[in-house]
Parts: sequence; structure tokens; C-alpha cells
Amino acid sequence: MTRMAERGLIGESPRFMAALGQVSVVAPADCAVLLQGETGTGKELFARAVHEQSPRRDGPFVKLNCAAIPAGLLESELFGHDRGAFTGALTQTIGRFQLAHRGTLFLDEIGDLPLELQPKLLRVLQEREFERLGSAQTIRVDVRVVAATNQDLGQMVSERRYRADLFYRLNVFPISLPPLRDRLEDIPHLIRHFVQHFAGRANKHIDEIPEELLEILQFHDWPGNIRELQNFIERAVLMTSGRVLHASVSELRRLTPERSPGPARTLAELERASITEALRRTNWVIGGTAGAAAQLGLPRTTLIARMRKHGISRSTFGVSASHGRRFSRRLSQCGMEHRAQGDFAALSAAGASA
Repeated sequence: MTRMAERGLIGESPRFMAALGQVSVVAPADCAVLLQGETGTGKELFARAVHEQSPRRDGPFVKLNCAAIPAGLLESELFGHDRGAFTGALTQTIGRFQLAHRGTLFLDEIGDLPLELQPKLLRVLQEREFERLGSAQTIRVDVRVVAATNQDLGQMVSERRYRADLFYRLNVFPISLPPLRDRLEDIPHLIRHFVQHFAGRANKHIDEIPEELLEILQFHDWPGNIRELQNFIERAVLMTSGRVLHASVSELRRLTPERSPGPARTLAELERASITEALRRTNWVIGGTAGAAAQLGLPRTTLIARMRKHGISRSTFGVSASHGRRFSRRLSQCGMEHRAQGDFAALSAAGASA
């Protein structure tokens, strides 16, 4: 994890590591990459990782957020313009494609590219050539494009809001980035990384993070994903005066957008829901590298204790003992039968003590 951490890519969860593995596969190739994920999942960091592991690593890495540029100026930003091309064009301007020659161009929020510009982007992707605004001279470029979006481009194509041919050209190698709520075991690593980073910037010495605080933060939804967690930790570091991190967890519920008109859920309810969901995903196996404890980033004994605390058992959710025996038989081929049987015994004990 050390080398990736230097690039800001922190984590060891299965879905995160799978995404990093895809970066390693596609980086040496020269095809387009489409990064798909919610806002705040680290799409720019993954784009940089693709560039830095590619043969183009010594070339420029140029980025452009398609949603941040007014539609009337976006064409000029991409392709440049000559003097006098439009009112106010007093000098010649080089576009991002030309700036990224022999390097990588990262196009963020590609779903916000206006329909009228999509054929022009398609042409430069296919032909590797374009003309500046106000110029008849064709410019050839050698650029790899990595695009990113938090929208469903396939759905936009079906709704005729996005060109199918451009989508297929961008979607040569898609990589799906998991939201933070699916990377619970990575949250403590991220918290420690951000505390160290922001404490260093603020010239503070914070060397302790309370376990209770880690647990609360691990089971928060984080709708803003890593960016939201990063901002929360930065505020906490600024508010901390001693060597122990202090954070106002009361603001977490206040900042979380309402998803339904139902009653607010307590932290205990959120923890119980996270545990039961992890157990369902793992067929009610607690231990092992693929068990619920590993998915939640908890020691096996800690998870069992919390199951007892919340009254969680397989009988509560209609999981029979025969289900456990069948799953144990399947795991026996991998040498994991003993651990699986122990997990189902623990589940039964949790139900008995509840």
C-alpha cells in the first residue's frame, strides 16, 4: 500500500484493490479509459495513476473539468483558438489537447459535455487531429484520453442525451470506483492518513485517535465519499488543541442528506444495519479473509461481541443451521470448514444470549 499511498490512493478493501488492479492492467496499453464513480471517490487520483504507470509518464498530464467551463468556451479550452476567432480573442490560445501532446488528457465530468461538441471530440479521438477555432490548419496530436463521470452514460445514450459512438469510443476500458460506504475497512486507514497530513500542515502533533471516534466514523454513510471524510478530518484537526484528535460527530447527521421522510436512524441502528448487511453478503460467515469481520474491518471477536449487543443471530433472520452446514461443506474444499463451523456456532450463541 505504501507506493499507492504516495499517490493518495489509500486502502486495502477487495473492491478498492480490484480497481487498482485494473489500473495496472490498462496503464501500459494506450486505449481510452472511463472512470465511473460517485462524486468524491478519487477519480482524478486514479487518472493520475493510469498516467504514471503508462509509457507516457514522462509526458504532460493535463486535466479539464467539462462541467466547470461555460459551454460557449469549452470548445476553445479543448482545441484552442486563433486571434480574432471571436469577440475578445486578442491572442492565439493553445487548447488542452495540444498541451497534452505525447501525454494524457483527463476529461472530468465528461457526461456534461454539450451535444454539439461531442462530434468534435469523437473526431479527435478517432483521427487524432483537429483545427483551432478560427483556423483552417489541421493539427495532429498524440494524446491518451482518460475520462471520468458520475453519471450513467449508457442511460444517457438510451435517452438520446449522449452520442452512442462517443460513448463506445470512451468506454474502451471502464473502471468502476467503489463508494466509501462499500469500503468500510479502509476508513481507519484514510482517517490516519488525513490526520497525519493535516496535522503536519498545521504544525500540530496529534498521535492518538479515540477508538470510539473511529467506530462512529466507520459506520457513517459518507454520501460525499472520500472528499467528505477528508474535509471532516481537516476540520477536526484544526479544532484539536492537544495530542488526541477531537471531532464533533454531531454534525455528521446534520450534513447527511435525507433519503426518505422516515425517522432519523441512531448510530446504533446504523451499526446494526451495517453488520447485518455484511453478514448477508458473506452468507453469515464471520471470520476468514472473505468473512463479514474482514469486510467491516473488525477483529472477529469484536464483531461477535457487537452481534450479541444488537441481538443479531442467524435465527433472527431465518438462516437455518442446515444453511450453515451446506456452506461449511462448500468451504471445506478451500480448507476453511473449521472456521465456518465456528462462525455459525458463534451466530447461534449470539442469538441465545440476545
